[in-house]
Amino acid sequence: MNPNDLPALPCYLNGEFTNLREAKVSVMDRGFIFGDGVYEVVPVYAGRPFRFAQHMARLDRSLAEMRIANPMDHAQWRELADRLIAAYAGTLSKKPGDTDQLVYLQITRGVAMRDHVMPPDIEPTVFATSNRINPPSPADRANGVACVTADDFRWKKAHIKSLSLAGSVLARQLSADVGAAETVMFRDGCLSEGAAANVWMVKNGTVIGTPKDNLVLEGIRYGLIEQLCNEAGVAFELKRVTRDEVFAADELLLSNATKEVLPVTRLDGQPIGTGKPGPIYEKLYAGYQRAKQNS
Repeated sequence: MNPNDLPALPCYLNGEFTNLREAKVSVMDRGFIFGDGVYEVVPVYAGRPFRFAQHMARLDRSLAEMRIANPMDHAQWRELADRLIAAYAGTLSKKPGDTDQLVYLQITRGVAMRDHVMPPDIEPTVFATSNRINPPSPADRANGVACVTADDFRWKKAHIKSLSLAGSVLARQLSADVGAAETVMFRDGCLSEGAAANVWMVKNGTVIGTPKDNLVLEGIRYGLIEQLCNEAGVAFELKRVTRDEVFAADELLLSNATKEVLPVTRLDGQPIGTGKPGPIYEKLYAGYQRAKQNS
């Protein structure tokens, strides 16, 4: 895409509010040279950020792991997000749902001459913008989606929400190439996560997820899924599950900021469970909608 063809959406860059066509960063920014930075994506419903405190906690964790000082406190991040939400909403019609957005926050280590060693005392680059949420279609919710599997060939610090996403890009393209919704990855024969989503299996009425460690990104929905399970009287457990157990699941679910909770009904061409969205998905999706209204 030619930079002049970018939509003139509002954004923030290093203390200035501008738009995507006008915002510029140095070619020596370490985010461009090394992918040396982190990001967060915060969904916004009816003009309100969803689980903002949890996103800030994960941002703190990612920055600490990358040894980048947080350039703002949580109140300043919230003020920035609110300004972008209002600015983006002002570009839209006033139809219901038009104010639903994704706020994107990115911090790189900053600008320096190219060297693998972390340079001391440079100013982080801070970029933020907002755009429309593209939720799953009604057909995908009614019928579920197809996914494919792959070995998890990414690095072993997947718990950092890093800009270095080449592994995830390659993994996601495997599913895009065959018209599937996501790539479900396995490391050493056990489920890890999707290229851009957490993965949950349901067996005998229990929702089972991968343990929170350095091999998976702790999605904001980790805590939310557990909360929704508690509210619905559904058992919840984190443990290692094998590839065979995943294919034998009663239900398989994806979760992330745009998909919310989404049923997987086919994996590598094989039906999961009955091949239709199941009752646990229905409970969690209904609970998710209530949580959005109360955010």
